[in-house]
Amino acid sequence: MEYLLFKHNRRGRPVTFKEYRDEGGFEALTKAITKMTPDEVQQTVMDSGLRGRGGAGFPTGKKWSFVPRNLPGPRWLVCNCDEMEPGTYKDRVLLEHNPYLLIEGMALACYALGVRHAFIFIRKGYEKAAGYLTRGIAEAKEAGLLGEKVLGSEISIDLDLHLSAGRYICGEETGLINALEGKRPNPRMKPPFPAVKGLWNGPTVVNNVETLANVPAIIANGAAWFKGLAKNPEGAGNKLFCVSGSVANRICLELPIGTTLREIIDVHCGGMRDGKKFKACIPGGASTQFLTEDHLDVPMDFDTVAKAGSRLGSAGVIVFDEGHCLVEATLNLITFFARESCGWCTPCRDGLPFVKEILQRIETGGGEERDIEILREHIKYLNYSFCALAPGAMAPVEGLLRSFEDEVREHILKGKCPLKD
Repeated sequence: MEYLLFKHNRRGRPVTFKEYRDEGGFEALTKAITKMTPDEVQQTVMDSGLRGRGGAGFPTGKKWSFVPRNLPGPRWLVCNCDEMEPGTYKDRVLLEHNPYLLIEGMALACYALGVRHAFIFIRKGYEKAAGYLTRGIAEAKEAGLLGEKVLGSEISIDLDLHLSAGRYICGEETGLINALEGKRPNPRMKPPFPAVKGLWNGPTVVNNVETLANVPAIIANGAAWFKGLAKNPEGAGNKLFCVSGSVANRICLELPIGTTLREIIDVHCGGMRDGKKFKACIPGGASTQFLTEDHLDVPMDFDTVAKAGSRLGSAGVIVFDEGHCLVEATLNLITFFARESCGWCTPCRDGLPFVKEILQRIETGGGEERDIEILREHIKYLNYSFCALAPGAMAPVEGLLRSFEDEVREHILKGKCPLKD
């Protein structure tokens, strides 16, 4: 396969600025500024089929197209590196190996969008990545690739790093914008959408680290090349899969979109740990539904995983073996989401702790048959929350009842977890 995101990686250390440039780094930025208009850059990204790698999978070029060209005042680009969902660590791995790919991708996005000043919003635990980014931005600026008159043109681009105190809700784009402005990070009402009224009331695009890191290769090699990387015609490009749980090798992998779950586990992760049997996995980070053994041959791309009843999300694959209790696993995830709710709306603030209480009761032997129906009702009720945190939090619960209701019921009938006999 052809590497895109890990192309410049070194073992045990980040790539240097010189190595990145010697291997073609910043050639895409040079090509864009000297040979392409901003509209042509934007159209190339649109034609490439690149979809957001932060979880939602929204087409990147389409998102860029929502920014009005005729509004007065500054416009903004924000890179979301508030990677806090359990099972997801791809952005950290990417930045600790190669911060320049993000820097170049952001410069290209700024050029395409007419942005003068962009921000990288990075979580507090990523100090190492933040250090590499700070150094990389300074090196790029010294080389004339950022700052005033980039590459001798009339284009000026500045990047600033914002090290966040960090809460999960800051990953929601409008909550992130509020946090960047120094406000409490509650999500904002939409519309207006950030593309029209975002950071400091200016047009704003918020993209994930991995999304922006794809842009240099797209501009350098073209939209058709990027589409051709995927294993199936519905997909486009490569994807970072961060695999954890009951596999022999827990690792972050770059693989073509459309690689099957079976290949990811059996080939690239060395199979199941200790010869255990696969039971289930969460395919796209903690806010996605379980996939079972019946889904091992599903191509891992946005549309086919959705048809299978889950989401590709961030591609944080958490694998469970036959010895794992999925009631306990779901309780663990709900505990996280209940803690991370911003408390802005009732369904999320009060609903998630109540769901946690029910799952805890079932897991510890105090569950009743009616608890299953109560959980089902709350899957529906929590869809009416202010932002996507609560519906995402309930996705593992929905997957638990869809594929493992018998295991839930066995907890209730036995008055204890059947896997802890």
